[in-house]
Amino acid sequence: MATGARLENISIVLVETQIPENIGSVARAMDNMGVRRLVLVEPKNCDLTRILRPATGSSVDVVEQMEVFADFKEALGPFQYVVGTTARIGAHRPSMTQPRRLAYDIIPISQENQVAIVFGPEDSGLTNEHLRYCHSIATIPTARFPSLNLAQAVMIFCYELFMASIDTEPRSVPRLANRFELEGMYEHMADVLKKIGFINPQNPEHWMLSIRRFLSRLPLRAGEVRLIRGICRQMNWYTDQYEKEKNRKGR
Repeated sequence: MATGARLENISIVLVETQIPENIGSVARAMDNMGVRRLVLVEPKNCDLTRILRPATGSSVDVVEQMEVFADFKEALGPFQYVVGTTARIGAHRPSMTQPRRLAYDIIPISQENQVAIVFGPEDSGLTNEHLRYCHSIATIPTARFPSLNLAQAVMIFCYELFMASIDTEPRSVPRLANRFELEGMYEHMADVLKKIGFINPQNPEHWMLSIRRFLSRLPLRAGEVRLIRGICRQMNWYTDQYEKEKNRKGR
């Protein structure tokens, strides 16, 4: 018997939302499909009266329990798997998946991990800076005009997650590293790779982007992150010993 996805482990994250009514409409779409956790990051207008206008019935509970953050990285910190959504694709933002395929991929991950699906501002969407913190990038295919109303886009993702959850026998994926753990690892890697001359210290983030994309495809478990950081510490120790020996001989 299928047990489905753990929708309680899936959150919708709205970044820099501009129109309060859109937040309420998103809450209603989430509630329709059984996704209950709503996270706001730097909302431009958080007028609760206007938010509640389209949020009817039990979707009011979604609004009342929503979390608000002033910092994007802090908001994503507890999540082990992060999906960025975009209507614009290109060299710096390759579309890796679509809502239906993403929903089936998320089913096993959601059993033991917190998942965030991130949506950007209504007028511009997520930036490249936002997307570099995402494990995967998803695009909703359209016939012509690619931009959708925010609540419509959220509804499509939540609908696919709900349908996959009642139609799939889940596989369990062990706990993955959260964003706090991953960002600590990437900072550690960047420091070591600059030290050994592997990446250009003038623009390390440009060089780290390919590494981020490669490792995001795995994705990494918490123990694997600790292993990589252990390798970085050992590399750091050897380079320090080399510099000390070189300085000693140069005296």
